Amino acid sequence: MEKIDEVLERIEKGELSLSRLEKELGSPNLAALARRAYLEKTLGVSLSAIASTILDFEELYGRNIENPIGAVQIPVGIVGPLRVNGEYARGDFYVPLATTEGALVASVNRGVKAVTQSGGATVRIVKDHMTRAPLLWTPSIVEALKLEEWIREHQEELKARVGEVTRHGRLVEIQPFTIGNLLWIRLYYKTGDAMGMNMATIASDRICKHITENYPGEASCVALSGNMCSDKKPAIINRLLGRGKYVVAEALIPRRVAEKVLKASPEAIDYVNRAKNLLGSAAAGSPSYNAHIANIVAAVFLATGQDEAQVVESSMGFTWTELRGEDLYISVTLPSLEVGTVGGGTRLPTQREALSIMGVAGGGDPPGVNALKFAEILAATVLAGELNLTAAIAAGHLASAHIQYGRGAAKQRKEARQEH
Repeated sequence: MEKIDEVLERIEKGELSLSRLEKELGSPNLAALARRAYLEKTLGVSLSAIASTILDFEELYGRNIENPIGAVQIPVGIVGPLRVNGEYARGDFYVPLATTEGALVASVNRGVKAVTQSGGATVRIVKDHMTRAPLLWTPSIVEALKLEEWIREHQEELKARVGEVTRHGRLVEIQPFTIGNLLWIRLYYKTGDAMGMNMATIASDRICKHITENYPGEASCVALSGNMCSDKKPAIINRLLGRGKYVVAEALIPRRVAEKVLKASPEAIDYVNRAKNLLGSAAAGSPSYNAHIANIVAAVFLATGQDEAQVVESSMGFTWTELRGEDLYISVTLPSLEVGTVGGGTRLPTQREALSIMGVAGGGDPPGVNALKFAEILAATVLAGELNLTAAIAAGHLASAHIQYGRGAAKQRKEARQEH
């Protein structure tokens, strides 16, 4: 503690910055303690809850976090068993959801029950690729088209450059886009069980250097990411062409299940979907048409250590329904679901445990199958969530569910204790 007191004194004098404590103390864990102590003293706050963590910053500093002070906790609930009939995920699964929204877990769980009692969700992955789109400058449209042709002729050379920086990643396609004298090359990668953004970035950097060093004309790299990727932003290109996993999940819900479990008829659910999710979204100018896909995607992302900013594009999607005789057909399409089971936050202890609940922690055998299995399970969970919320609206249960499980739950428990 004497060393920490000395460090705090130097920070207060302006002789030492908070970002240099790891180097000064020789330990990320001590540095986190010192930062907390400084903030508590300077701001007059208590950070005892943030300090209560099982995380070892010796393992995480420089890989998952900088300037650490502790960790935040989010409640984790479970839904299931959910029957999934995928190519990679086959069987009954329990799915962890991390959220602070009352009613969400209960809502998704009722949808899970309906889907499972209907025989499960059929899931297929239509596309699987991570993208990065460098932006290249040339002096003219003539030169831009020459560069595009040169890249097309030298694809095998560019693919070989990728193999120099990654064992599991490989370049599978190059898609050019030209505007004026500028050329974007949207690079498509297979990335194994990793979500793949870091892998794609490093590989794309190697490709850009090869182009600028070997192309005989005039060209330079303006930006390694030219926003044609498009990462962590809603974009029509991802909705149309896909990024990450392009997944479709579907189920046929018998009338008896809809009426008994969801308390709504297939006709009522179908009408609400068309009027609310389709027409309402169109009228509002939404880029996707659904009830609350982001709710489920965000909750699973937080529980399993995914890149939370990628909820933006991963929650783009379409919920579709049809009446099939007496029954209800429902599907969700997620064109840009960006998930992985290795790398990033998936290596944190609680997140790895959450992945293990679904049997997808770590790398698969062969590489890539765990991430594909995870994507199928997540898409089936989204389907259950969309089904239940649409049915709850059709039955007029939305507000009462939030009263029961959200705002009113604590009050009800308090009143019950007072009665006893």
